[in-house]
Amino acid sequence: MSAPFHLLGISGSLRAGAFSTAVLEALADASVPHATCEYADIGALPHFNQDLYVEPLPPAVARFRAQIAGADGLVISSPEYNHGVPGVLKNALDWASRPHNGSPLKGKPVLIVTSSQAFTGGVRAQYQLREALASALARPVPTPEIVIGGVGAKIVDGRFHDPFTIEFALNGFATMFEEMKRDTRGAGAHP
Repeated sequence: MSAPFHLLGISGSLRAGAFSTAVLEALADASVPHATCEYADIGALPHFNQDLYVEPLPPAVARFRAQIAGADGLVISSPEYNHGVPGVLKNALDWASRPHNGSPLKGKPVLIVTSSQAFTGGVRAQYQLREALASALARPVPTPEIVIGGVGAKIVDGRFHDPFTIEFALNGFATMFEEMKRDTRGAGAHP
């Protein structure tokens, strides 16, 4: 068996007990043994300011960018705030998107999962994330949108529990893994 892929999980919510974080953790658990997952701490990032984008970068920014560069792919799990992407997540993407043609996001496969208490499941945030990631030259995984409506009712003892959604999301992971295999075939990894 080939070594598992290394994924970076990014939750778009900083709240303790965040639904997005619970979803992300459940999906990471379900993707084993195909992938290992580490998590980014986007709450540690300063507000983006081009004046701070100089060497040496702020330590939290340097660490976040290194995590992205070292990952085979990203998984973003985000809530929808006021019909859009949470500011803290957009801030993180702004830090990661520089310089435009040489950022750690360039060419990186990204699986997007959104959720909300509403039945729409964060679909508007889903599209905003796809647009921002494409602008940063990342590669949003071409899969049906993974949106989770009524997410609060699917959290049991702090864990996301919805077998149907997990199974649906694993199809998205399979598409991402296929993309990552194509990316690494030249290096002889993940045959």
